Amino acid sequence: AAKARQVLGLCPEHIDIYCSGNIIKNVKGVMVPNSGGIRGVDTAAILGVLGGNADSVLKVLESVTDEDRKRCTQLLRQDYAKVHLVEGVANLYVKTVVTSGDHSASITLVNRHTNITEVEKDGTILYSKCDQAHTAQETSDWDLSIAMILDFATNVDVEKLIPVLKPQVELNTAIAQEGLTNQWGQWVGRTMLSYSGDSVFARAKAKAAAGSDARMGGCSMPVVINSGSGNQGMTVSLPVIEYANEWNVGEEQMYRALAVSNLTSIHLKHYIGTLSAFCGAVTAGAAAGAAITFLADGTYEQIGNTIINALGNVGGIVCDGAKSSCAAKIASAVEAGILGHHMAMEGLSFQPGEGLVKEDLEASIRSFGYMGRVGMKQTDIEVLNVMLENTKP
Repeated sequence: AAKARQVLGLCPEHIDIYCSGNIIKNVKGVMVPNSGGIRGVDTAAILGVLGGNADSVLKVLESVTDEDRKRCTQLLRQDYAKVHLVEGVANLYVKTVVTSGDHSASITLVNRHTNITEVEKDGTILYSKCDQAHTAQETSDWDLSIAMILDFATNVDVEKLIPVLKPQVELNTAIAQEGLTNQWGQWVGRTMLSYSGDSVFARAKAKAAAGSDARMGGCSMPVVINSGSGNQGMTVSLPVIEYANEWNVGEEQMYRALAVSNLTSIHLKHYIGTLSAFCGAVTAGAAAGAAITFLADGTYEQIGNTIINALGNVGGIVCDGAKSSCAAKIASAVEAGILGHHMAMEGLSFQPGEGLVKEDLEASIRSFGYMGRVGMKQTDIEVLNVMLENTKP
């Protein structure tokens, strides 16, 4: 919306936002950052138009002021922005059209939150590209594996990791502390700490949950994401950081473990797809567990069993949009990842033929991915129908 206004060159009189069902689902219940506690696609678009800085990309709403928030509240009552559900498009699809008199501009995003595929002004296409990002169905050219990830993380020059991963350590730790300190969401992280003690196991779960408390509660502090998700970015990083500090493994080994968790999460999520009914915290929690096993000098087999144990435990948790309960789902996913780690270190794992577990690690990963991408496709539709009250349970 901020980019559309930039192209239009003046403040629009009306906004139309055309979204895929997954976008509507994921924004319906979450506080828009820097909004003062308001939810919704229309809120995000109005704030983008009023005070957003398109050049800041994912930090677009950092420039929003109190006056912008006040004006946004007024415009929401006037149906200034209208949200439309679009079917038959990518799971992540947004087209924003802004109009003023006889003038209009539109911006289309596909597959990734910053992937602009078309810019139009007054009926003229100013920019257009065919999105080449592969979908989860197009997996024939996907040759990443856990073995490759572990080889990379073990042998890469750690100096190459630091510029990418140091911001993740610093920024995600900061928002987790914010979530523990101040009242955000339902305060899942702080509640967990108050009842679970101060063990590294408790802290790993609580800090990941606390980051989500703040994130889902509308906190404007930045987060380094994974697979397009701030919640997943915090889940793959904060438990690993906590265990690295507890075990005093040193900064280099922590960065190598973070490479394992980030890449493993991307690998697992690839087979599920960008947005689905399969909660992304599950794959991120399994990846964090794998990285903790890596920190414990676990073998390839133990790291693989950690992943299988975690997915076999909580695989299939339903994503019903971004909101305060994501913090609790993250805590459950991290607990499953850490339980999976302890089981694997004891030589224990769920066996082939038990549920979706297959004969080898990569086949098991594809199996859970298929369930999330294909098996839960109708679930995703029904979740949206219930949320939009198209269906009465």
